[in-house]
Amino acid sequence: MIMVKLDIFADPACPWCYVGKAYLDRALEKSGDHPFVVEWHPFVLNPDMPAEGMDRAVYLEIVFGSKEKAVEAHVELMDHAAKAGISFDFEKIKRSPNTLDAHRLVYWAGLESKQTPTMTALMQAYWRDGRDISDHEVLCDVGDSVGLDASVIARLLKTDSDIESIQRRDAHSREMGVKSVPTYIVAGQHAVPGAQNTELWMNVISDIQKLLKEQPAQD
Repeated sequence: MIMVKLDIFADPACPWCYVGKAYLDRALEKSGDHPFVVEWHPFVLNPDMPAEGMDRAVYLEIVFGSKEKAVEAHVELMDHAAKAGISFDFEKIKRSPNTLDAHRLVYWAGLESKQTPTMTALMQAYWRDGRDISDHEVLCDVGDSVGLDASVIARLLKTDSDIESIQRRDAHSREMGVKSVPTYIVAGQHAVPGAQNTELWMNVISDIQKLLKEQPAQD
């Protein structure tokens, strides 16, 4: 079967990335033999976030301007989450994290073909369980949960390994026009911005499968 690259630009601390991933996951599950090969790319949602993160209430005040507006945004997210089959537990979240190290973990997971389960585990750890994904111990736990060597991760996190690479890739993403996440690039040319619903992805998959069937057989 011919496979099609699906590049996903996301940040695990982005709530719409969590929703968008859930919608896509449902489409992939429903379609069964889907054509996508998925690769996750770093987009640091808050590059100026202090390394230790920030109190969540303070962060929301900065982003939304008031508690009321933050609540309104959360209501919309909860509605989409229910449709996507996931849940947020905003009460558990005490800090907004710096996600640079989380992106390093996703990169290292990719070396062992475990990017997607690692991104899933990071998003669930933060949005469902309220864990601080800038904390190295949490990142080691996440890695261990998907079959990575936690002791190796712990050693790497104490170094500057791949920090420049993540920052360079993040900058390149912005230069090529990615301004918000999630952003999906299908087959290296078709951009799909935002947390699109399962039905849209089902249609995309169906269209791709039809095109692939129409291609002449290779000798």
